[in-house]
Amino acid sequence: MDDRGGSFVAVRRISQGLDRGNACHSTSAEFVTGSTAWLGRGLSCVCAQRRESDARPSFDLTSAQEECLLRLQSRIDVPYDSSIPEHQDALRALWSVAFPEEELRGLISEQWKDMGWQGKDPSTDFRGGGFISLENLLFFARNFPKSFQDLLRKQEGDRSVWEYPFAVAGVNITFMLIQMLDLEAVKPRTLVGATFLKFIAENESAFDLLYCITFKMMDQQWLSMRASYMDFNTVMKSTRRQLEKELLLDDIMRLEDIPSYKLLTR
Repeated sequence: MDDRGGSFVAVRRISQGLDRGNACHSTSAEFVTGSTAWLGRGLSCVCAQRRESDARPSFDLTSAQEECLLRLQSRIDVPYDSSIPEHQDALRALWSVAFPEEELRGLISEQWKDMGWQGKDPSTDFRGGGFISLENLLFFARNFPKSFQDLLRKQEGDRSVWEYPFAVAGVNITFMLIQMLDLEAVKPRTLVGATFLKFIAENESAFDLLYCITFKMMDQQWLSMRASYMDFNTVMKSTRRQLEKELLLDDIMRLEDIPSYKLLTR
């Protein structure tokens, strides 16, 4: 993922929920792009970096786990390509489930800022997560529509004046999960990564489901910390710690057993 990156915009919250008549996404003066997920200017990476020489244990996989990991890695390796009809259709589908009451005027449109993309062309924001980050957002919208809409429209809790942009936050979450679970390695080299592969062998949608749980968990952390724009990296680090803790709890047989799954509503 050395060539992936993303930058963030702040979102000033005008009212409870999206104000369709006002511009509620304001871009900051400068952005930082790089090989990792970023927020704002001069902030540190959301995910800890590692040296290639760092020694890590590896965990053996069953044949079923290995097959599931390879299929997931194949998804991760697909970049978003705005020239591919399937990718175009997925982006249109995302708009339809997010704003069913409003017709999309084009794949390049100022309307996309209402979803929390940085500009009028969402394809420029997928570098940090690839096509799978769009698939994650679609899975969330289709399987947990109430939670998806609550987060999109910032309908729960005492919100900050400067909110995180929903869609770009979603790309960052995809990127964070790939790093946390060490999904680009031949074998998992962390206990949390090995634990996750037990889930994916039973449910091939496990990564998408974990994404939904993580997004909702992140928003809960955001609210409990009374966070604002400049706190996003801190919130993401806290979310990662909480997620790792919950995944490693005893008696967790499936992702639906982890405590934060209960935050999701359909």
